[in-house]
Amino acid sequence: MLYALLCYHDEDVVNSWSKEEDDAVLAKRGRVIQEKIDAGEMGPAIRLVPTSAATTIRASGDEQIVLDGPFAETKEQLLGFYIIDCENLEEAIAFAKRLKEGEATTFEIRPLRIFKKGVLPEKIEATP
Repeated sequence: MLYALLCYHDEDVVNSWSKEEDDAVLAKRGRVIQEKIDAGEMGPAIRLVPTSAATTIRASGDEQIVLDGPFAETKEQLLGFYIIDCENLEEAIAFAKRLKEGEATTFEIRPLRIFKKGVLPEKIEATP
């Protein structure tokens, strides 16, 4: 079954990390996800740009309102996500625990249902 691991953290804290601190977190996570990559069970790992670049569309009656910024002001923001293939929720939980080891990050695990495969992954290139 496919799962999304949604990564939440305080955006100001993450953005204050030095390049070395950020690289260390990503390198540690890279070592953990390598086994899923090797098993063909790793989908894309997505890092979202800061919430200052977000746009939210909300309905107000019949009107669609476009707002700058994220939908809600919160202490933690959704900063990215991983798509993984696991046999069950217990396996996804174990993987998420290993991925966040030593970090203050919060992971939310959500089962996925693909309703349309799409073609975009063929156009996406990994960026550092």
